[in-house]
Amino acid sequence: MRKKVDERIRTLIENGVKARHRSMFVIVGDKSRDQIVNLHFMLTKSVVKSRPKVLWCYKDKLELSSHKKKRAKQVKKLALRGLLDPEKVDPFSLFVETAGITYCLYKDSERILGNTFGMCILQDFEALTPNLLARTIETVEGGGLIVLLLRSLSSLTSLYTMVMDVHERFRTESHSRATGRFNERFLLSLASCKSCIVMDDELNILPISSHMKSITPLPVQEDSEGLSEAERELKSLKEQLNGETPVGPLIRKCYTMDQGKAVVAFLDAILDKNLRRTVALLAGRGRGKSAALGLAIAGAIAAGYSNIFVTAPSPENLTTLFEFVCEGFGMLEYMEHMDYDVVKSTNPDFKKATVRINFYKHHRQTIQYIQPHEHEKLSQVELLVIDEAAAIPLPIVKSLLGPYLVFLSSTVNGYEGTGRSLSLKLLQQLEEQDQISSKSVDTAVSGRFKKIELNEAIRYASGDPIESWLHTLLCLDVTNSIPSISRLPPPSECDLYYVNRDTLFSYHKDSELFLQRMMALYVASHYKNSPNDLQLIADAPAHHLFVLLGPVDESKNHLPDILCVIQICFEGQISRKSALRSLSDGHQPSGDQIPWKFCEQFRDTVFPSLSGARIVRIATHPSAMRLGYGSTAVELLTRYFQGHLTGISEIDAEELPVDSPIKVVEAAEKASLLEENVKPRTDLPPLLVPLRERRPEKLHYLGVSFGLTQDLFRFWRKHNFAPFYISQVANAVTGEYTCMILKPLHSDDIESDKSDPLGFFSPFYQVFRKKFIKFLARAFREMEYKLAMSILDPKTKFADVDTTSPSPGGNLNSISETLSSYAMEQLEAYTNNLVDYRMTEDFVDDLARGYMLEKIPVTLSYAQASVLLCMGLQGKDIPRIEMEMKLERQQILSLYMKVMKKFYKYLSSIAVKDTLPTVSRLKDITMEPHPVSVDDDLNNAAKQVEEEMKYKGLNPDLLQQYAIVDKEADFENALQKGRGELTPGALVSIKSDRKSLDKQSNSEDKRNKHDHSSSKTKTNKKRKT
Repeated sequence: MRKKVDERIRTLIENGVKARHRSMFVIVGDKSRDQIVNLHFMLTKSVVKSRPKVLWCYKDKLELSSHKKKRAKQVKKLALRGLLDPEKVDPFSLFVETAGITYCLYKDSERILGNTFGMCILQDFEALTPNLLARTIETVEGGGLIVLLLRSLSSLTSLYTMVMDVHERFRTESHSRATGRFNERFLLSLASCKSCIVMDDELNILPISSHMKSITPLPVQEDSEGLSEAERELKSLKEQLNGETPVGPLIRKCYTMDQGKAVVAFLDAILDKNLRRTVALLAGRGRGKSAALGLAIAGAIAAGYSNIFVTAPSPENLTTLFEFVCEGFGMLEYMEHMDYDVVKSTNPDFKKATVRINFYKHHRQTIQYIQPHEHEKLSQVELLVIDEAAAIPLPIVKSLLGPYLVFLSSTVNGYEGTGRSLSLKLLQQLEEQDQISSKSVDTAVSGRFKKIELNEAIRYASGDPIESWLHTLLCLDVTNSIPSISRLPPPSECDLYYVNRDTLFSYHKDSELFLQRMMALYVASHYKNSPNDLQLIADAPAHHLFVLLGPVDESKNHLPDILCVIQICFEGQISRKSALRSLSDGHQPSGDQIPWKFCEQFRDTVFPSLSGARIVRIATHPSAMRLGYGSTAVELLTRYFQGHLTGISEIDAEELPVDSPIKVVEAAEKASLLEENVKPRTDLPPLLVPLRERRPEKLHYLGVSFGLTQDLFRFWRKHNFAPFYISQVANAVTGEYTCMILKPLHSDDIESDKSDPLGFFSPFYQVFRKKFIKFLARAFREMEYKLAMSILDPKTKFADVDTTSPSPGGNLNSISETLSSYAMEQLEAYTNNLVDYRMTEDFVDDLARGYMLEKIPVTLSYAQASVLLCMGLQGKDIPRIEMEMKLERQQILSLYMKVMKKFYKYLSSIAVKDTLPTVSRLKDITMEPHPVSVDDDLNNAAKQVEEEMKYKGLNPDLLQQYAIVDKEADFENALQKGRGELTPGALVSIKSDRKSLDKQSNSEDKRNKHDHSSSKTKTNKKRKT
């Protein structure tokens, strides 16, 4: 049955096409996909150009049955043969086969970045996240449609209790119930979107879209050529620069006037050849900044720049940039493989992203990607391009700047989740430096900094209602939400308040303003933010918010200024069984970061059962930084969880408020979809609750996990937090190590030393210090000495130690615990300037380790302890220490000598009671004159030999071995046989079976060694006749 479509639907689509604005439709019902065909048909009729491309995003299944797939193949064959009758074919099957749909899983949504579609279909609402919502909607061009499909709902408010897929990551063992506050705010925001219609699967508009009653068709605002005013200006610019190279060919690739002006500004800086210049490009999402940078790099190659480096948080962020570099080469008539080659990464983490372009038409030129922390590779750079600079920590961006041409680009708002620290801090500093230089006499150095902003979107026209709605929903455009503070109250007059999240996300006017201001502080204080953080804050059961406010004047009806925001997450209360299973499996469940990491580091199964809170973020107003507000907020939070802010009264008897599930059943029973009027809730608790009126949760510790920097570590160390874990692998983007710290809260549940500020955590902290000292020579060898000293926090001041009295616990009882006697002698020789400092390198690590563990109680200055750490624990050479400590070589060696002298003095005092061995390892040989002269000794020996020879010659026992025994007859026969032939001196042989006498005992030993069996040997006796 045919049904007339509501004219408001058609009017919204046509108005969007005329104004190049996007439109959004939310269809509720199981047959909602059947209406996609009608919406696509109306869009096709309204668009003058070719049929719009369609993007269909889903979770894991399209739910197209095998029958539909088979029918789709038949439709496709009929269409190819020209025998297809549209009247007889299922419209949806025809749409699926002929619309050229691009299907995309939500988990693969990154691959659609940079593409443009005329229609986007989003199904499986439970799988959507804020990041996915923004990423997919941003691919739709002006005049296109966004269609969101929902299953049949008894009431729209049932979305409040819908279980989202992301909630699984929010749940922990002790906090398992997530609340759909984000969905509630999302649904209520649809009523305020001027280009959104919510309807059922029969195209009946629901009451929530009542603002569409007054929609009227828009007039066409184009000239005779079909161009708008902005398009005419861009066309005029292209015609003016047509004959100039390389500007003319490159600007033909620009889509907006803002982008064209940006490319011209970049090329002016390139052709100026001033290598001390910085150009910053600021833009929202989808403004074409990466394309402008790519075209500018192509122009730099044409201008002769040889060494061009490009950096970004990841090479995947540079896909569009490198694509437009190649397109720029094409406009300049350069050919790939003939004039240049593109090199892809072999690193699997980079997913075959482009990392280098080698250009060799005129001479060797290179466009090379480097990671942000590799600033030492910039020695020969001529042009450095930093894309997505706001997603890189500010200190790293500063280290990248230098005496060369720098192009900066940053997304000030958008789904990438970038921060404003770049524009609020770095660009402000660059502007001030440029103003100072412009006032100088030398005008050649002025104009070193230039800022460009892109406001016009590429895919759609300015003033797009969908963009405005999306930015408000996800708090993306909060750059103007930070109000100026007229008066900063003293930190001592400020109070900490608990924020009720039900009220914060209720979409009331005041709540929305407060939320936007709070998220603005997040963006201004942190370099990395994500729209998904908003859903985490809204729905995660373990997360809570606190704000620091000045004195509140209740007589004035306005929101107080937010000075500081603290986001915490409750962790712990994990069963011992789960802890043992995690240790045996070697797997850590999601959430509960500090308990699982502590359990892994110390193999402790008791700590996970304790309850604690992890401070996720602390954001301070830009005008109130470094004024003590953050410290005040942390101190008040600590006192609150220790029970110091809440009096012991009836509040203790009350139970903590539990987030009650949103009641929607009654509303669903009262009205159907076509009658339901969705409005913000009215029965809400106060937005801000003073801490003295709220009972605190019972906690055993507070913890923090952050990227390790000296300023951050000192801030937390000042508040008595101590580290227990530092990752040995630095972050690839920031170059920072992940650090986790703890602060125990006084509790009667755990036995601990009350005098020790670290309580039960003290023995674990000592184990960490020992491990960290060992890692200083390995993973942390390149760590800055100031940061290493802050982490170790060694005791440098000791009272005079009496070595005759019993040594206190921890001091050396014996010198042999640290040094051998040989090393002690070497130390003495060095302190007496008899040997070089290198003679102490083999034992200085033992001395440094003993000192850091307070076993050698010697008072050292901070500089002396720092030199000891660098040389003894990190093994750094003198040139490296010179560079880090900004000291001369002789100053460093002088400090080192003072340290060694103090160590020797203390160790010598121990040696008095622990007697050192006096016997050398090598015995000395005493040389004394011999009582007998050499001549007399030789004469006496000669006489002794002569006497022995005489005695041996007359000894019958020696001659007996040659006697012939019992063979006289044989001898006579031999003589007779040889008579007449024998001459004087001839030899006669006879056989003898007599055992030969053993000549010497050693000859018999040799014979027995080779022949273990004794046998009779037959020898030939020779006798002289």
